[in-house]
Amino acid sequence: MAHHVPEKTNAVRMLESMGVAFELRTYEVDDDLSAAHVAAELGFDPARVFKTIVLTGPRVGHFVAIIPGSCEIDLKKAARAAGDKTCDLLPLRELEPLTGYVRGGCSPIGMKKKLPTLLDESAFLFESISVSAGRRGLQMILAPDDLVRASDAVVADLTR
Repeated sequence: MAHHVPEKTNAVRMLESMGVAFELRTYEVDDDLSAAHVAAELGFDPARVFKTIVLTGPRVGHFVAIIPGSCEIDLKKAARAAGDKTCDLLPLRELEPLTGYVRGGCSPIGMKKKLPTLLDESAFLFESISVSAGRRGLQMILAPDDLVRASDAVVADLTR
């Protein structure tokens, strides 16, 4: 049987163009879009599967936080790390127009518009972590340093 090769997303193309080493993994998509579900499908610790959250602050505007699937975002910490006093989650209807990605398939790499990006410091507890590759059912596994380089992320403590 032919091995199904997932179509290339912007995130995949961008990493390839930068020469970043990464591995693609597919998983079964169902109604559960949580990082915990993705982790279970991949056989990973949920702390190693990172979710991409788009936030908006009154001063800084839109920005991205990449946090472990096992944690909740701390909006105060995220705002502070982004250089703002407060922030809110981006309304879902604005996600695709802004990033080009859908919920459950939002990669921190290759968004339509380059947004300031924060990566939770716990990423460095692992040799490699998993983030969305830009569509539901597709994850990319890469070293935290490479994710920082590819997304120009600032490392900060972002979780409760």
